[in-house]
Amino acid sequence: MKHTGGCLCGAVSYEVEGDMRPVVACHCSQCRKTSGHVWASSQIDDHQLVLINRDGLRWYRSSETAERGFCAVCGSSLFWRLDGEGRISIAAGTLNLPTGLSMAEHIFVADKGDYYEIEPGPPQSP
Repeated sequence: MKHTGGCLCGAVSYEVEGDMRPVVACHCSQCRKTSGHVWASSQIDDHQLVLINRDGLRWYRSSETAERGFCAVCGSSLFWRLDGEGRISIAAGTLNLPTGLSMAEHIFVADKGDYYEIEPGPPQSP
């Protein structure tokens, strides 16, 4: 299966070859700040990601062990990767439809914003 996606302005576009992990929603403070709400992402092995247009892609070191990829032109949050893991998380909202993916889990829910509730459904981890 092939998935495609990219940022809002098109300065970053990509293809993904093969299966993608179900979507995980992260409610930690870093993810909320970088995404503006909740970071919902799938994950793949690095070699599955093919960048078609990388003109706007920039990386921000968000911690001692991870970095986040975003578009420097339109500001879209696109990727997250942990050093040495060999995997990359892709923001689910940047995928072109249909994705065929489903929500698997909510993580770091103890850190979620106080302005919303998480509906019953997928498992939640504090």
